[in-house]
Amino acid sequence: MAVQTEAVDKPKIPSNRSWIARRHNLHRITFVDIVLLLLRIGLALLVVVGTIATLIKGTYSASHWFDFFMFGLTIGGIYALIALGYTMVYGVLRLINFAHGDITMTGAFSAYFLARSFDRSGFLDAYPVTATLGIMALSMAVCVTTALLVERICYRPFRHVASLAPLICAIGASFVLQHAFRGMFGSNVRSYPDPDWLKGTVNILGLQLPAIQPILIGTAIAAMLVLYLIVQKTKMGSAMRAVSEDRDAAALMGIDANKVIIFTFVLGACMAGIGGVLYCFVFKQVYFYMGFLPGIKAFSAAVLGGIGNIPGAMFGGFFLGVIESIGPPLFLDGLGIPAPYQLRDLIAFTLLVMVLVFRPQGIFGEALSKKRA
Repeated sequence: MAVQTEAVDKPKIPSNRSWIARRHNLHRITFVDIVLLLLRIGLALLVVVGTIATLIKGTYSASHWFDFFMFGLTIGGIYALIALGYTMVYGVLRLINFAHGDITMTGAFSAYFLARSFDRSGFLDAYPVTATLGIMALSMAVCVTTALLVERICYRPFRHVASLAPLICAIGASFVLQHAFRGMFGSNVRSYPDPDWLKGTVNILGLQLPAIQPILIGTAIAAMLVLYLIVQKTKMGSAMRAVSEDRDAAALMGIDANKVIIFTFVLGACMAGIGGVLYCFVFKQVYFYMGFLPGIKAFSAAVLGGIGNIPGAMFGGFFLGVIESIGPPLFLDGLGIPAPYQLRDLIAFTLLVMVLVFRPQGIFGEALSKKRA
C-alpha cells in the first residue's frame, strides 16, 4: 500500500535571473526620470497646498466659483471649436496646420465689417438671429477660402514628402496672413459691436449670469454636435475616418483622398469661422494678431484631448478653458501671489505639460502604430 505524504510548501527563493532583471531596471532610471518625478511631486504639492490655502482663506463665495466655471466653459467652447480644425487635419494628413489660428483671424476680421454695418443700421439689434447667422456665414466663407489656399499652397505639393516642408510653409502662411491684414487694415485694435441683446443677464439656479455666456456655450455645443454627426453619420464622414485610418487602403477601396482632405479643411475652417466670431463677441475686439494666442491654446486643447481625436478635442477645449478660468484663483490666490489671474496662461500650459508627461498621447488619444505615425 502506497503511503501518501503531504507536500510541504518550501519558501520561494528568488532566482538569480529575476534579481538581475530588477537590478537592470534600476540601472535604467536616468537623471531625467528623477527630475520629472520630482517635478510631478512638486507641482502636485503646489496645487494641493494652494487649493487648501485658498479654500481656508475664503476669499471667493460659491457664486464666484460658479462665475469662474461658466466663463471657463464659454472660452473653452471657443477653444474647442478652433481645436477641431487642428485635430481633423492631423487625423487625415498627420500634419499640424499651424496657420489655423490666423485662418480664424481672417474670418473674424472680415466679418467685423459686416457686423459694424449691421450695428450702425440697427439690424443687429432688430434681427439678432438673422444678423448673427449672416456674420458667421461671412466668417466661415472667408475662413474656408483661406484654408483652401493654405492647403493648396502649403500642403498639397508636399503631401507625399516626408519632411518638415509643410510645417515650415504653414508657419510662413501664418505670418503672411498676419501681416497681410496688418498692411490692409492697420495694427489698431478695433472695437467689435456690442449689441443690446448680449448685455443682459439670465438667471440660472438662482445665480445671475451674463446673457452672452449661455448663448455662446449653446452655440458652440450645437456646432460641435453638427460636426460630430457629419463625421459619424454621413458618407463623406465615413470616408474621412477611413482615410484617417489608412490612406492607401482607403484609396484601394475607391475613396478619393484628395476630396476627403479638402472636405476636412472646409469643416475645420467652418468651425474656426464660428469660433472667431464667438471670440469677438466675448472679448469685444479684433486686430491682426488676435488669432495667434487662441490658436496656440486651441492646439494645446487638441493635444490635451488627444490629437486626431474629435471628441478629445472637444473635451480638451472645455477642460482647458475651465482650468484657465478656475486655476489661477484656486491654485495661486491662497499662496499670496498678487493678481493671480494674470498667470492664467502659465496655468494652462503647465497643465498641458503635465498631462503630456503622464500621458504623452493625450487624455483620449491612443498610441499610433509606426505606419500611421
